[in-house]
Amino acid sequence: MAQAKCRDMDPAVFFPNDGIGVLIAQRICRDCPVREECLEYALADGVGHGVWGGASERQRRRILSQRRASRLQRAHH
Repeated sequence: MAQAKCRDMDPAVFFPNDGIGVLIAQRICRDCPVREECLEYALADGVGHGVWGGASERQRRRILSQRRASRLQRAHH
């Protein structure tokens, strides 16, 4: 977290209540040096709210769903 671009920002920016707020948070995350680590943290811990690693709640649910489907497909082959 010490290397995160958001370390000195108001956390409320990353917990928006509208689409414009999500886009603003994602724009901040875009160039963050620890974006991938942040996203993986949120995915692994099941964080359900906010923008983490540049991904909204909906995007994280989609990523998790795709990963589950991929694991199931590999298990059947």
